[in-house]
Amino acid sequence: MIADRMEAGEAHGGHVAVLVRPAVDLLNVHAGGVYIDATFGAGHYTRAILARGAAQVIAIDRDREAVARGADLVAQAVGRLTLVEERFSALDAVARRFGQEMADGVVFDLGVSSMQLDRAARGFSFRLEGPLDMRMGGTGPSAADVVARASERSLADIIFKLGEERRARAVARAIVAARAQAPILTTRQLADIVARVVPAQPGAIHPATRTFQALRIFVNEELAELVAGLGAAERILRAGGRLVVVSFHSLEDRIVKTFFAERSRAAPVSRHRPDVPAMSASLRILTRRPIVPDAEEIAANPRARSAKLRAAERTDAPAHPLDAAALLPPLPRLAGVMRGR
Repeated sequence: MIADRMEAGEAHGGHVAVLVRPAVDLLNVHAGGVYIDATFGAGHYTRAILARGAAQVIAIDRDREAVARGADLVAQAVGRLTLVEERFSALDAVARRFGQEMADGVVFDLGVSSMQLDRAARGFSFRLEGPLDMRMGGTGPSAADVVARASERSLADIIFKLGEERRARAVARAIVAARAQAPILTTRQLADIVARVVPAQPGAIHPATRTFQALRIFVNEELAELVAGLGAAERILRAGGRLVVVSFHSLEDRIVKTFFAERSRAAPVSRHRPDVPAMSASLRILTRRPIVPDAEEIAANPRARSAKLRAAERTDAPAHPLDAAALLPPLPRLAGVMRGR
């Protein structure tokens, strides 16, 4: 039996999910429904959705370790849960691969999990000595590869725009100088380099926090994945289906807010393309202001401080064409950086 107590976001494997109950409430889970948990992680949202009586849950995670940890839950769900190792940008294709042409709800819990942060070998944390990796899926370029190959200008752009680090140019300059002396291969090496140029402030975050965040987002192409995932959710949701997103970073929240706003109003006929018909609103916003954790949840789980939940309901209008570039900040491309551009 799926435990109802998991709806409250109980810790599992060292990770505490955020805003589980309001997220699942807004999904409006009903018996017979099909739901997609786009970011399985420790399985909190999936457990809560199953506990509400969903007929089928398709859960996705690009992290192979997360998928392996979910094997017991798959067994407990007795045919109601399909757990897939995949990027959530492909969630509509994944659903159709398993025979689901439409879904009744999609939920995203963005960012990095405590299980990833707490394992030194994953290279996400400046507090733990480990390889400078940061890959959620374990494939493709690592953070060490980016640090080794990106130009000083690209590094400064990445760190400033994705980490909102005011001293990004100084950090980039220090990285380039350090790598000329020896490869930067570990989290401690990079953290020490950043700490030399970003002054520590009493009671403030660690000087390397923003740089590590920026590299993680860049290496995993998290913002591009988010835009593609939102578009995939719009395509797979049936009329009346719900889309719920919990974000932790201002750039993520800005993308979600803009996506919802654009799709909640009719798009007029363009004078530049009069042959293209006007688009009706494909979403109806359910949260005019984002839902945030209350004081009790923040006290129990400090990670919840920056969380924002937004939700929308699918209309019966066709999905809008996805213009990813309009939603993304201008940044170097990962493939370009790896080619030395």
